[in-house]
Amino acid sequence: QVQLVESGGGLVQPGGSLRLSCAASGFTFSSYAMSWYRQAPGKERELVAGISRAGGSTNYAGSVKGRFTISRDNAKNTVYLQMNSLKPEDTAIYYCNAETLFPVTLIYWGQGTQVTVSS
Repeated sequence: QVQLVESGGGLVQPGGSLRLSCAASGFTFSSYAMSWYRQAPGKERELVAGISRAGGSTNYAGSVKGRFTISRDNAKNTVYLQMNSLKPEDTAIYYCNAETLFPVTLIYWGQGTQVTVSS
């Protein structure tokens, strides 16, 4: 059974930091690119950051570049999102995403974790 379980969300003051984790099971983690998405109230879900299967390539949304860092540990089947210098506009539900294109396209989602940035 495929599972993506996010953790690490919560309430933080502006300028603070959080580290999200996503523990994967039920599939070959190292064969999947991993990403973090977020969805704020009334807005569409958007890509925050992505990382390649071996971790050698990353990409970020312009709004988080320089503040967020995505990483993965294939030995622990876990992907992380370190979020620094948080802003109120970072408030959203953050979702973990796993995707492979070979031999067929498969996409999995976690249930999400709430991040609230407020004083």
